[in-house]
Amino acid sequence: MTVFVLVSESFTGGWVWEEVAVRLRESGAEVCPVTLTGMGERRHLAGPDTDLETHIGDLVRLIDQVDAPEVVVVGHGYGIHPVLGAADRRPERIARIVYLDAGMPRDGDSALALVPDQVVRDRLRHRADQAEGDWRIPPPLGEWQRWGSIAGIPADALARLDRLAAPQPSGTLTRPLRLSGAASGLPITGVFCTANGSSITVVETLVKSGLPQFQALADPRVSFFDLDTGHWPMLSAPDELAEVLLRAAAGEGHRVAASEGRQQAHLQPFLMDVSERPRERVGRVDLHLPDADHPRPAIVFVHGGPIPADLQPTPRDWPSYVGYGRYAASLGAVGATLDHRLHGLADYPRAAEDVAAAVELVRADPRVDGERVALWFFSGGGLLSADWLSAPPPWLRCLAASYPILAPLPSWWGLVDSRFRPAATVGSAGQLPVVLTRVGLEQAEIAATVEEFMTAANDCKANIEVVDVPLGHHGFDTIDHTEQARDAVERAVRSVLGHLNS
Repeated sequence: MTVFVLVSESFTGGWVWEEVAVRLRESGAEVCPVTLTGMGERRHLAGPDTDLETHIGDLVRLIDQVDAPEVVVVGHGYGIHPVLGAADRRPERIARIVYLDAGMPRDGDSALALVPDQVVRDRLRHRADQAEGDWRIPPPLGEWQRWGSIAGIPADALARLDRLAAPQPSGTLTRPLRLSGAASGLPITGVFCTANGSSITVVETLVKSGLPQFQALADPRVSFFDLDTGHWPMLSAPDELAEVLLRAAAGEGHRVAASEGRQQAHLQPFLMDVSERPRERVGRVDLHLPDADHPRPAIVFVHGGPIPADLQPTPRDWPSYVGYGRYAASLGAVGATLDHRLHGLADYPRAAEDVAAAVELVRADPRVDGERVALWFFSGGGLLSADWLSAPPPWLRCLAASYPILAPLPSWWGLVDSRFRPAATVGSAGQLPVVLTRVGLEQAEIAATVEEFMTAANDCKANIEVVDVPLGHHGFDTIDHTEQARDAVERAVRSVLGHLNS
């Protein structure tokens, strides 16, 4: 007999699983919906010392009491943290770990890093630093969407979520998760709630990128399911969730093909054959220089992300950015590339500072005409365009973006500072020329942010030029070596140069 141990998101308890538990039991499974210490109906047991280790201990004791060979532990949102901690201590008892619309914390990570609410995170950091103040975090009554999509939840279920939600001890979110690696070989299933922004398609894209940190997702012991609903499937789609959990316990689910033998996408050659140009490195900035005896306009290319802090080579040495820098230089402009520190979703303010500093360095170079500068953003770097759209300086002659993310993805809400939303700031851009390269085979989640941006731009009559690549993928300039793709890059570069030289 399979036993499902169900551990829910912040502020809730075992009650949230009621409908799912009924359906699982009807299938013949045993079900243990867990209410952790200090949560739900056990809120009265919380104290200032209640923390993540307390919750891990709750689960370890429960697993020790289960008299069944097959224990499937399910962690929803915050719940994955105590689930992983307990599995690490009792790996021999666990048949499978199910990540239900949850992050992938590693040893040393705290749940605080994944709390999708900037205000709460800042408040918790202050408490952790000062060791003072209230040790309970109140639930976000009436604002659950800030913690994840509420798509599909019936009104009465949402009202019940408000009514039964309980404050959560802050130590459960601030104490780091400690893992020995004992559970690293256990089978895993990821269940994505697509209305919250993640999906199997996103995972496949990450694995195909070739980046080493994502290759574990292609392990044959790892399977995936999509649920077409929001972050709370036990309330919005209990029948579908129960079926997925049963199939996961049976070892079913989508497997992602490994990218072994493929060159990492970001290291593939630039799609255009451009000759080498003189390159100078100053701090985080590389300058690709044209043949000129007087100051020339400059294009500053801003890479996407987030990317790992230890990834080598860094973006300014990737063939695509070197290619853009050389191409700009071959046409008479200084092509500037840079490395900024967008290593996580909370790093956008720091990355924005890096971009601003790089721009000032470029403008101060005597070979650059500081009054004629363009900024060009790529992919996740697109959010960094928000500041420049909100108050364009007079020397910014053009802003460009290729396959950009132009609003935080649904699963990023609250993890990204609210200021980084180009769709909300384009209304202040005036007649700043914007050259937007859009791909026809974009991921749906990203395409929706571009559509939101275009709607806002049209409403305010912004000066937008769209370069479409109908058969282009995200990152088309490295993975789509087609005439259509090359033509799109040439059109976009020449358009930007036209604005710089006008």
